[in-house]
Amino acid sequence: MDKNLALELARVTEAAALDSGRWVGKGDKISADAAATEAMRRTLGAMEINGLVVIGEGEMDEAPMLYIGEELGSGGEGECEVDIAVDPLEGTTICSKGINGAIATIAMAPRGGFLHAPDMYMDKLVTGPAGIGACDIQKTAGENVLALAKAKGCSPQDLMVVLLDRPRHDKQIAEIRKAGARCQLITDGDVAPAVASAIEGSGVDMMMGVGGAPEGVLTAAAIKCLGGFMQGRLVFMSEEERTRSRKMGITDFDKIYNTEEMAKGDVFFAATGVTNGELVRGVRYFAGGAKTHTVVMRSKSRTVRFIETIHYFDHKPGYKAGKKKK
Repeated sequence: MDKNLALELARVTEAAALDSGRWVGKGDKISADAAATEAMRRTLGAMEINGLVVIGEGEMDEAPMLYIGEELGSGGEGECEVDIAVDPLEGTTICSKGINGAIATIAMAPRGGFLHAPDMYMDKLVTGPAGIGACDIQKTAGENVLALAKAKGCSPQDLMVVLLDRPRHDKQIAEIRKAGARCQLITDGDVAPAVASAIEGSGVDMMMGVGGAPEGVLTAAAIKCLGGFMQGRLVFMSEEERTRSRKMGITDFDKIYNTEEMAKGDVFFAATGVTNGELVRGVRYFAGGAKTHTVVMRSKSRTVRFIETIHYFDHKPGYKAGKKKK
């Protein structure tokens, strides 16, 4: 895997953020997602890779672009064969409402590097490196809070735990509060806070609860790059989901996956903010251009870079004062 892929991935997520950022607060999540997807697909298509989408916008014949199984890149002979996991706009609803936490994100690994997770639910537990050997998804929420506090050498009340604000998490929320920790309840978009939990000083210490399985694989890619702790367990809601999982090679329906089992090999991860959040800041437009804030990581070198980029649309193909050229 070429180390220069990191900067190439930043360009991919920046393009998606710039296009979807125009839809922030406009109440149209469909158009916002379509803009991000189109930009990401266009940029990926120009990369010198043999890419295969394994985590995408949907399964083949169910999504117009970036579907699972789609091949992307120039596809030249001898070019790097990679698995691609994408979420062009993670947090479509919060983007449409102008709420914090929307990102454009992508991860790459060598072919066969990502768990082929169908579009279903996954129970997740994510922390920084301190959680390794201390936390376990089979423990209660309160037990994990106390274990992480002990591992970090702090009081439980110093910890911030992020969960999706859903009735299914009411018991966990009560246990977390009883243990003395604080809760941040989010409406959508659990990738950014999950990644932030592995970055010291981000303000987030743990993310837990049931969310999307594809987002879980993206999170695992970032957590591997950060040396953090993550476990995930698929949550089956129907026999149809079990059937789809079997077709994707999943046979142990009770398996608890660790980071390495979800993201193997030399993994790259990138995310650009669409709206502000704990991980990255949102797109900021000005007359004739915009600023983006991106985090790029590589597992092999354990390198984490935060990139602030100024884009001048007059010198950027496809843009003119914030509008696509005709």
